[in-house]
Amino acid sequence: MAPAPAEALAAAFEAAMAQLGPFEPAPLLAVAVSGGADSLATALLAEAWARRRGGQVLGLIVDHGLRAEAAAEAALTHDRLAACGIAAQVLALQDLRHGPGLAERARAARYAALESACAAAGCLHLLTGHHRLDQAETVMIRALGHSGNAGLAGMPALATLGRVRLLRPLLGIAPARLRDLLRDAGLGWVEDPSNGNPAALRARLRGAARGAEADLAAAACRAGSARADLERAVAAELAERASLRPEGFALLSPGRLRPETLAALIQAVGGAEFPPASAPLLALAACPRPGTLAGVRLLPAGRLGPGWLLVREERAVAGPSPARAGLLWDGRFRISGTPPAGLQIGALGAMAARLPATGGLPSVVRRTMPGLWDGKFLVTVPHLLYRAAPISGAEAPSVCVSFEPRRPLAGAPFCPALLPPTG
Repeated sequence: MAPAPAEALAAAFEAAMAQLGPFEPAPLLAVAVSGGADSLATALLAEAWARRRGGQVLGLIVDHGLRAEAAAEAALTHDRLAACGIAAQVLALQDLRHGPGLAERARAARYAALESACAAAGCLHLLTGHHRLDQAETVMIRALGHSGNAGLAGMPALATLGRVRLLRPLLGIAPARLRDLLRDAGLGWVEDPSNGNPAALRARLRGAARGAEADLAAAACRAGSARADLERAVAAELAERASLRPEGFALLSPGRLRPETLAALIQAVGGAEFPPASAPLLALAACPRPGTLAGVRLLPAGRLGPGWLLVREERAVAGPSPARAGLLWDGRFRISGTPPAGLQIGALGAMAARLPATGGLPSVVRRTMPGLWDGKFLVTVPHLLYRAAPISGAEAPSVCVSFEPRRPLAGAPFCPALLPPTG
């Protein structure tokens, strides 16, 4: 006898999660819940999976604040999760405004809020409800954009989102099965009107993708296997040829290398969300030479050894920002601890020449490193173990600044830079 639809769906979810581990004992899973059918079903499946292992689920509901109904829908979704025994939290975004690039800005703000909430809860895993039709639409969009083979693999089932692992266990599941699960549970959901907005390319492609979703998802799966093989080769080359330093730069041994390897290094050192443009990258990887690409300089390593130094371009570094716990400054350096009010994080710039030459780092590296400032007064440079005298007898700030680029490199250690001890 064939298993019931709900049992078959739970088994498919179980199999997908088995490929996305390992997980800690009694795992804590966060689920991004929009209130729609897909994410709500994901929360139910994740809760049953975690409960069987002595764990639990936290539902994270993002209210973008862009529609009058959004707050009420978020509250309704919170109540629906609570009725299912799932703890939930509403994340209200304050700074989004209608205008150009809204979809991209909303996505960036949403994932930033989700990552921060996961970190605050001590959660390592964030699940989303992306399913087979979403994957098919993504493949069609990337094909229309003349994406390369890596792009045609669609969304990966596992990716790194800052401090959490982003998991998509439903990429092989048809959305109708998720709605059937909710109907069987007697659970309603919210319909997002933007899903039918003809101004959005994804909405316009939905009908075509629905007719070929199985074939498109299968093609994405095959391309994904090829992408995984490439990523393993890139990781091996990085381990052999490159070293990433906690001060925010990299060293690369001489000789040509894969373009994808150089792209990963540039993306990490530059703190970028996306890899650099392919045409100049191909030439630079085939014959490394001094140059600048995507906010990163490639220079002879000099006294640091043979090969090449990759360092952030000084004029591309982000400006000063208020220092607060969780901030990812310049897309590269994460602040943790309890920074005092009024403190800012910013590049050393010309001040680097006035500090002790700790660590033998070249000026081009030191000028782009972060310091903590009180106005124009430099309070501390954690990576140089430098700290000025406390102002008016105030205690030194208890903060940690660690190199955590948006695009972490496989297997590379990121060591935190701690303030020197007092006393």
